[in-house]
Amino acid sequence: MPNHPAEPTPASPSELGPSPMDPVSVLYVEDDEVDILLMRRAWQRTGMANPLHVVVDGREAQAYLSGAAPYADRAVHPMPGLVLLDLKLPRVTGLELLQWIREQPPIHALRVVILSSSSLPLDIRRATALGADAYWTKPWDPRELEEMVGTLKRFWL
Repeated sequence: MPNHPAEPTPASPSELGPSPMDPVSVLYVEDDEVDILLMRRAWQRTGMANPLHVVVDGREAQAYLSGAAPYADRAVHPMPGLVLLDLKLPRVTGLELLQWIREQPPIHALRVVILSSSSLPLDIRRATALGADAYWTKPWDPRELEEMVGTLKRFWL
């Protein structure tokens, strides 16, 4: 009787991580609970299929993007295809995080959209100089936020 090697065991979906057919995930870096709630609501109302993952400061975003604990399991915490980034964050600011992203070879080309309440020309120039892909000012009206999320859906995801 010939000796046949055992059939390979397929990896479970959790071992493989997200499928290439899965919608691109989005990392939202925001420390304001109300803004997070409004974004989650806009995400739902616009029917976004893309998973929205939230971290509340720049250091936590660095851990997420690096795959450090507690974000090491990429099946649960997939690498995002887009980062929505507030500027005014505790511990590591949005601009510091943006600079850090652009300095990391594995993620330097990650798309980053600044979503800030600041419309100061200096903030916009600094974010652009550090490589932000876009700079959007947070709308105050929840309907405008839904329109903004719809634009994300059509043009960025």
